[in-house]
Amino acid sequence: MRRDSKLSSVLHVLLHLAHGGRPMTSEEMAGFLDTNPVLVRRVLAGLRERGYLSANRGHGGGWSLTCDLKAVTLRDIYDAVGAPPFFAMGNRSEKTTCLVEQVVNASLAEAFHEAEALLVARLGHVSLADLSQEFNRRFADHARSHPPTGEHLEHPQHKPV
Repeated sequence: MRRDSKLSSVLHVLLHLAHGGRPMTSEEMAGFLDTNPVLVRRVLAGLRERGYLSANRGHGGGWSLTCDLKAVTLRDIYDAVGAPPFFAMGNRSEKTTCLVEQVVNASLAEAFHEAEALLVARLGHVSLADLSQEFNRRFADHARSHPPTGEHLEHPQHKPV
C-alpha cells in the first residue's frame, strides 16, 4: 500500500518558502517534490484557506507564507492537509460474523486509535519555527564542515533565517 506523503511534502515546501526569501511558483515547488504543479496547488489550497499562505498571480507572483512560524504547529498543517491516516494497516474484513476476527479487529482498532492520538498530540508540540531552527542548525553545521567550493546544497536558494 502506498504511503500518503502530503504532510511531509507540504512541510518541505513550507520550509523552502520560509528560507527562500521570495514567493515561489507551484512549478518551483513541484520541482522540489518531483511532482505535478497541479497537485501542489491542490494541496496548498487548504493552507491558503486557513491563512497560512497566499498566492499572487503575474510576474513576481507565487506562493508566500502569511503566518507566524512560531504560531503554527505540525498538527495545524496535518489538519489543513486533511488529517491523512498514519497507519496503512487495516483489518482483513470490517464486517465479520467470526467472533475471533471481531476480537482481533477491536483490539487493533483500539491500539491504532491510541497510537494515532499520541502522534497527533506530538505534532501539536512542534512548530514550523522549530523545523526552521533545526534547518538553520543543520545548514550552519554543513557550512562549517563543507567550506564553499562553488557547489550548493540541493536547492541553492536555501539560507538561514
